[in-house]
Amino acid sequence: MRPNRVFAWLAVLALLSACGDRPDPAAPGTGEASQESPRPVADDHASATSAEFRSFVETLIEDMLERSPEWAIYEGRYENAGRVTIPDAGHRAAEAAFVDDALERLAAFDRAALPVDLRTDHDLLHNRLESMRFYSRTLRNWEWQPSNYNIAGPVSILLNTEFAPLAERLALIRDRLEQVPAYYAAARESLGTPTLEHTELAISQNRGALSVLDDVREQAASAELDPGLAQSLDQALAAAGSAIEDWVTWLEQRLAALEESGQARSFRLGETLYEQKFGYDIQADFSAAELYRRALDEKERLLGEMDEYAAELWPKYFADEALPNDRLERIGRMIDRLSDEHVRIEDFVDRIRRQMPELAEFVRKHELLDQDPDKPLVVRETPEYMRGTGAIASVSAPGPFNPDADTYYNVTPLESYGEELAVSYLREYNRWMLQILNIHEGIPGHYTQLLHANKSPSLVKSLFGNGAMIEGWAVYAERMMLEAGWGDHEPELWLMHGKWLLRVTHNAILDYAVHVLGMERDEAVRLMREEAFQEMSEATQKWRRLTLSQVQLTSYYAGYAAIHDLRERLRDELGDRFDLKEFHNEFLSYGSAPVNTIAELMTARAGQALAD
Repeated sequence: MRPNRVFAWLAVLALLSACGDRPDPAAPGTGEASQESPRPVADDHASATSAEFRSFVETLIEDMLERSPEWAIYEGRYENAGRVTIPDAGHRAAEAAFVDDALERLAAFDRAALPVDLRTDHDLLHNRLESMRFYSRTLRNWEWQPSNYNIAGPVSILLNTEFAPLAERLALIRDRLEQVPAYYAAARESLGTPTLEHTELAISQNRGALSVLDDVREQAASAELDPGLAQSLDQALAAAGSAIEDWVTWLEQRLAALEESGQARSFRLGETLYEQKFGYDIQADFSAAELYRRALDEKERLLGEMDEYAAELWPKYFADEALPNDRLERIGRMIDRLSDEHVRIEDFVDRIRRQMPELAEFVRKHELLDQDPDKPLVVRETPEYMRGTGAIASVSAPGPFNPDADTYYNVTPLESYGEELAVSYLREYNRWMLQILNIHEGIPGHYTQLLHANKSPSLVKSLFGNGAMIEGWAVYAERMMLEAGWGDHEPELWLMHGKWLLRVTHNAILDYAVHVLGMERDEAVRLMREEAFQEMSEATQKWRRLTLSQVQLTSYYAGYAAIHDLRERLRDELGDRFDLKEFHNEFLSYGSAPVNTIAELMTARAGQALAD
């Protein structure tokens, strides 16, 4: 359930590492003033320092956008959209030098002399630049993640975003496609020893990229293009298609050789790399090991809460049966019974589509936060080139420089899984769990948060989105909606919400256990099935996701716990002056900054309010 945009910035990290065009994140941008305004400065020197820092940030961001046309496309800037970043050693060396220089220039600013809003921008930039250095020089995933190499994402955006007439967009696409053979040639040179899992994903998703070329052909056929453009586009499409097919064939041969030799790289990071990546990606005040221990404690708390709901519901659904003595059996039996109630396979996507306005009306009626009715959420089937990661749903939102573009709620149609697996998914996303999924992905979860992020006056906080804040907000939004009365406080819904939070805590538990402690597949699936009550479809897909990503699965619980802690702390400090809607609007006004950054800013404002 990742918002694709959570990873839009990872396109830049991938440029340092793989230089790939990964389909990804939603965005931020300029817009109406938010609650983040500069605090008064003490003197002219401080004011000059702030102005100089703002100028540095503006120049740095423009340089980054110039150097990464793929990232720029995701964020809504198209002036260099016809250029493709070729992922070769020369490019990586140039990017490494750029990062070193940017860090040196950033260090020249006295962080303590900046007002708090710019001080947090300084911290975010420092973390981002250091993480770029880590991804390129230490993690080096450009050597072992062939799934980073895919040209489909930017092409799809250029084709489907109406920032210019179709003929102009097709000319940009033609320019990009002409560079595809060189792109995949560099990918072959860059790749060292990959993992089996990322190789399989690369094969699947690059096959899906061919469908994007078909979409280009279809739209070009209906457009009135001048003969020269039409001919050159046809030639570029043919050459790009051949390059993709050659890349897939080459990967298939590599995969077979690795399977035969047993020499593939392990997908597990190990403790040192994992903790380093956790620090850069999550940006929290705790380590991965500390989060793992907290998640284990939270698991026990949730099971106790769920047991109470199971006992309450037992007479309604099992009137003639005694309550089992074992806690896991009680909860499991009740969840299994409730999972029988779900929509039909063919109604799955339509039910999601129809629930969006219901959620929006509930948020409006209960005054939970501000919305924007002029920017509707478009529910669509997940494009083929984005499938295969194990996530059944995601959100693709526009970048900060084109905030009026459509936001998509991507749903993989269950028919694509076959009947047995589709039914398993329907049981997992039953009558109650589907509501929670729609809150998480849609309203007031990812879609709503990313709309607010577009209005942050700080491009740093909007562009360099923190995954734990984004995923944490979506998880927080689920509980916030139930607390406000969504579902009329049905114990069935609260029990299923407990199951959802068990999934969230197990994401953190399993990611650490697999990548650091060496947990094997059978034990991970058993844990998900028997202690988190997940259907086999969800458990097996989650294992696949565990092998394809590192740290990202911890972001849900890390962000949720931090947001909930912040809300309760400010509620206690402000007392009668605490307003839930104001809390939500202010929290979302800081773009997609890390929760601890937002907490610093909101705490400062709360302290000022109490002093006034």
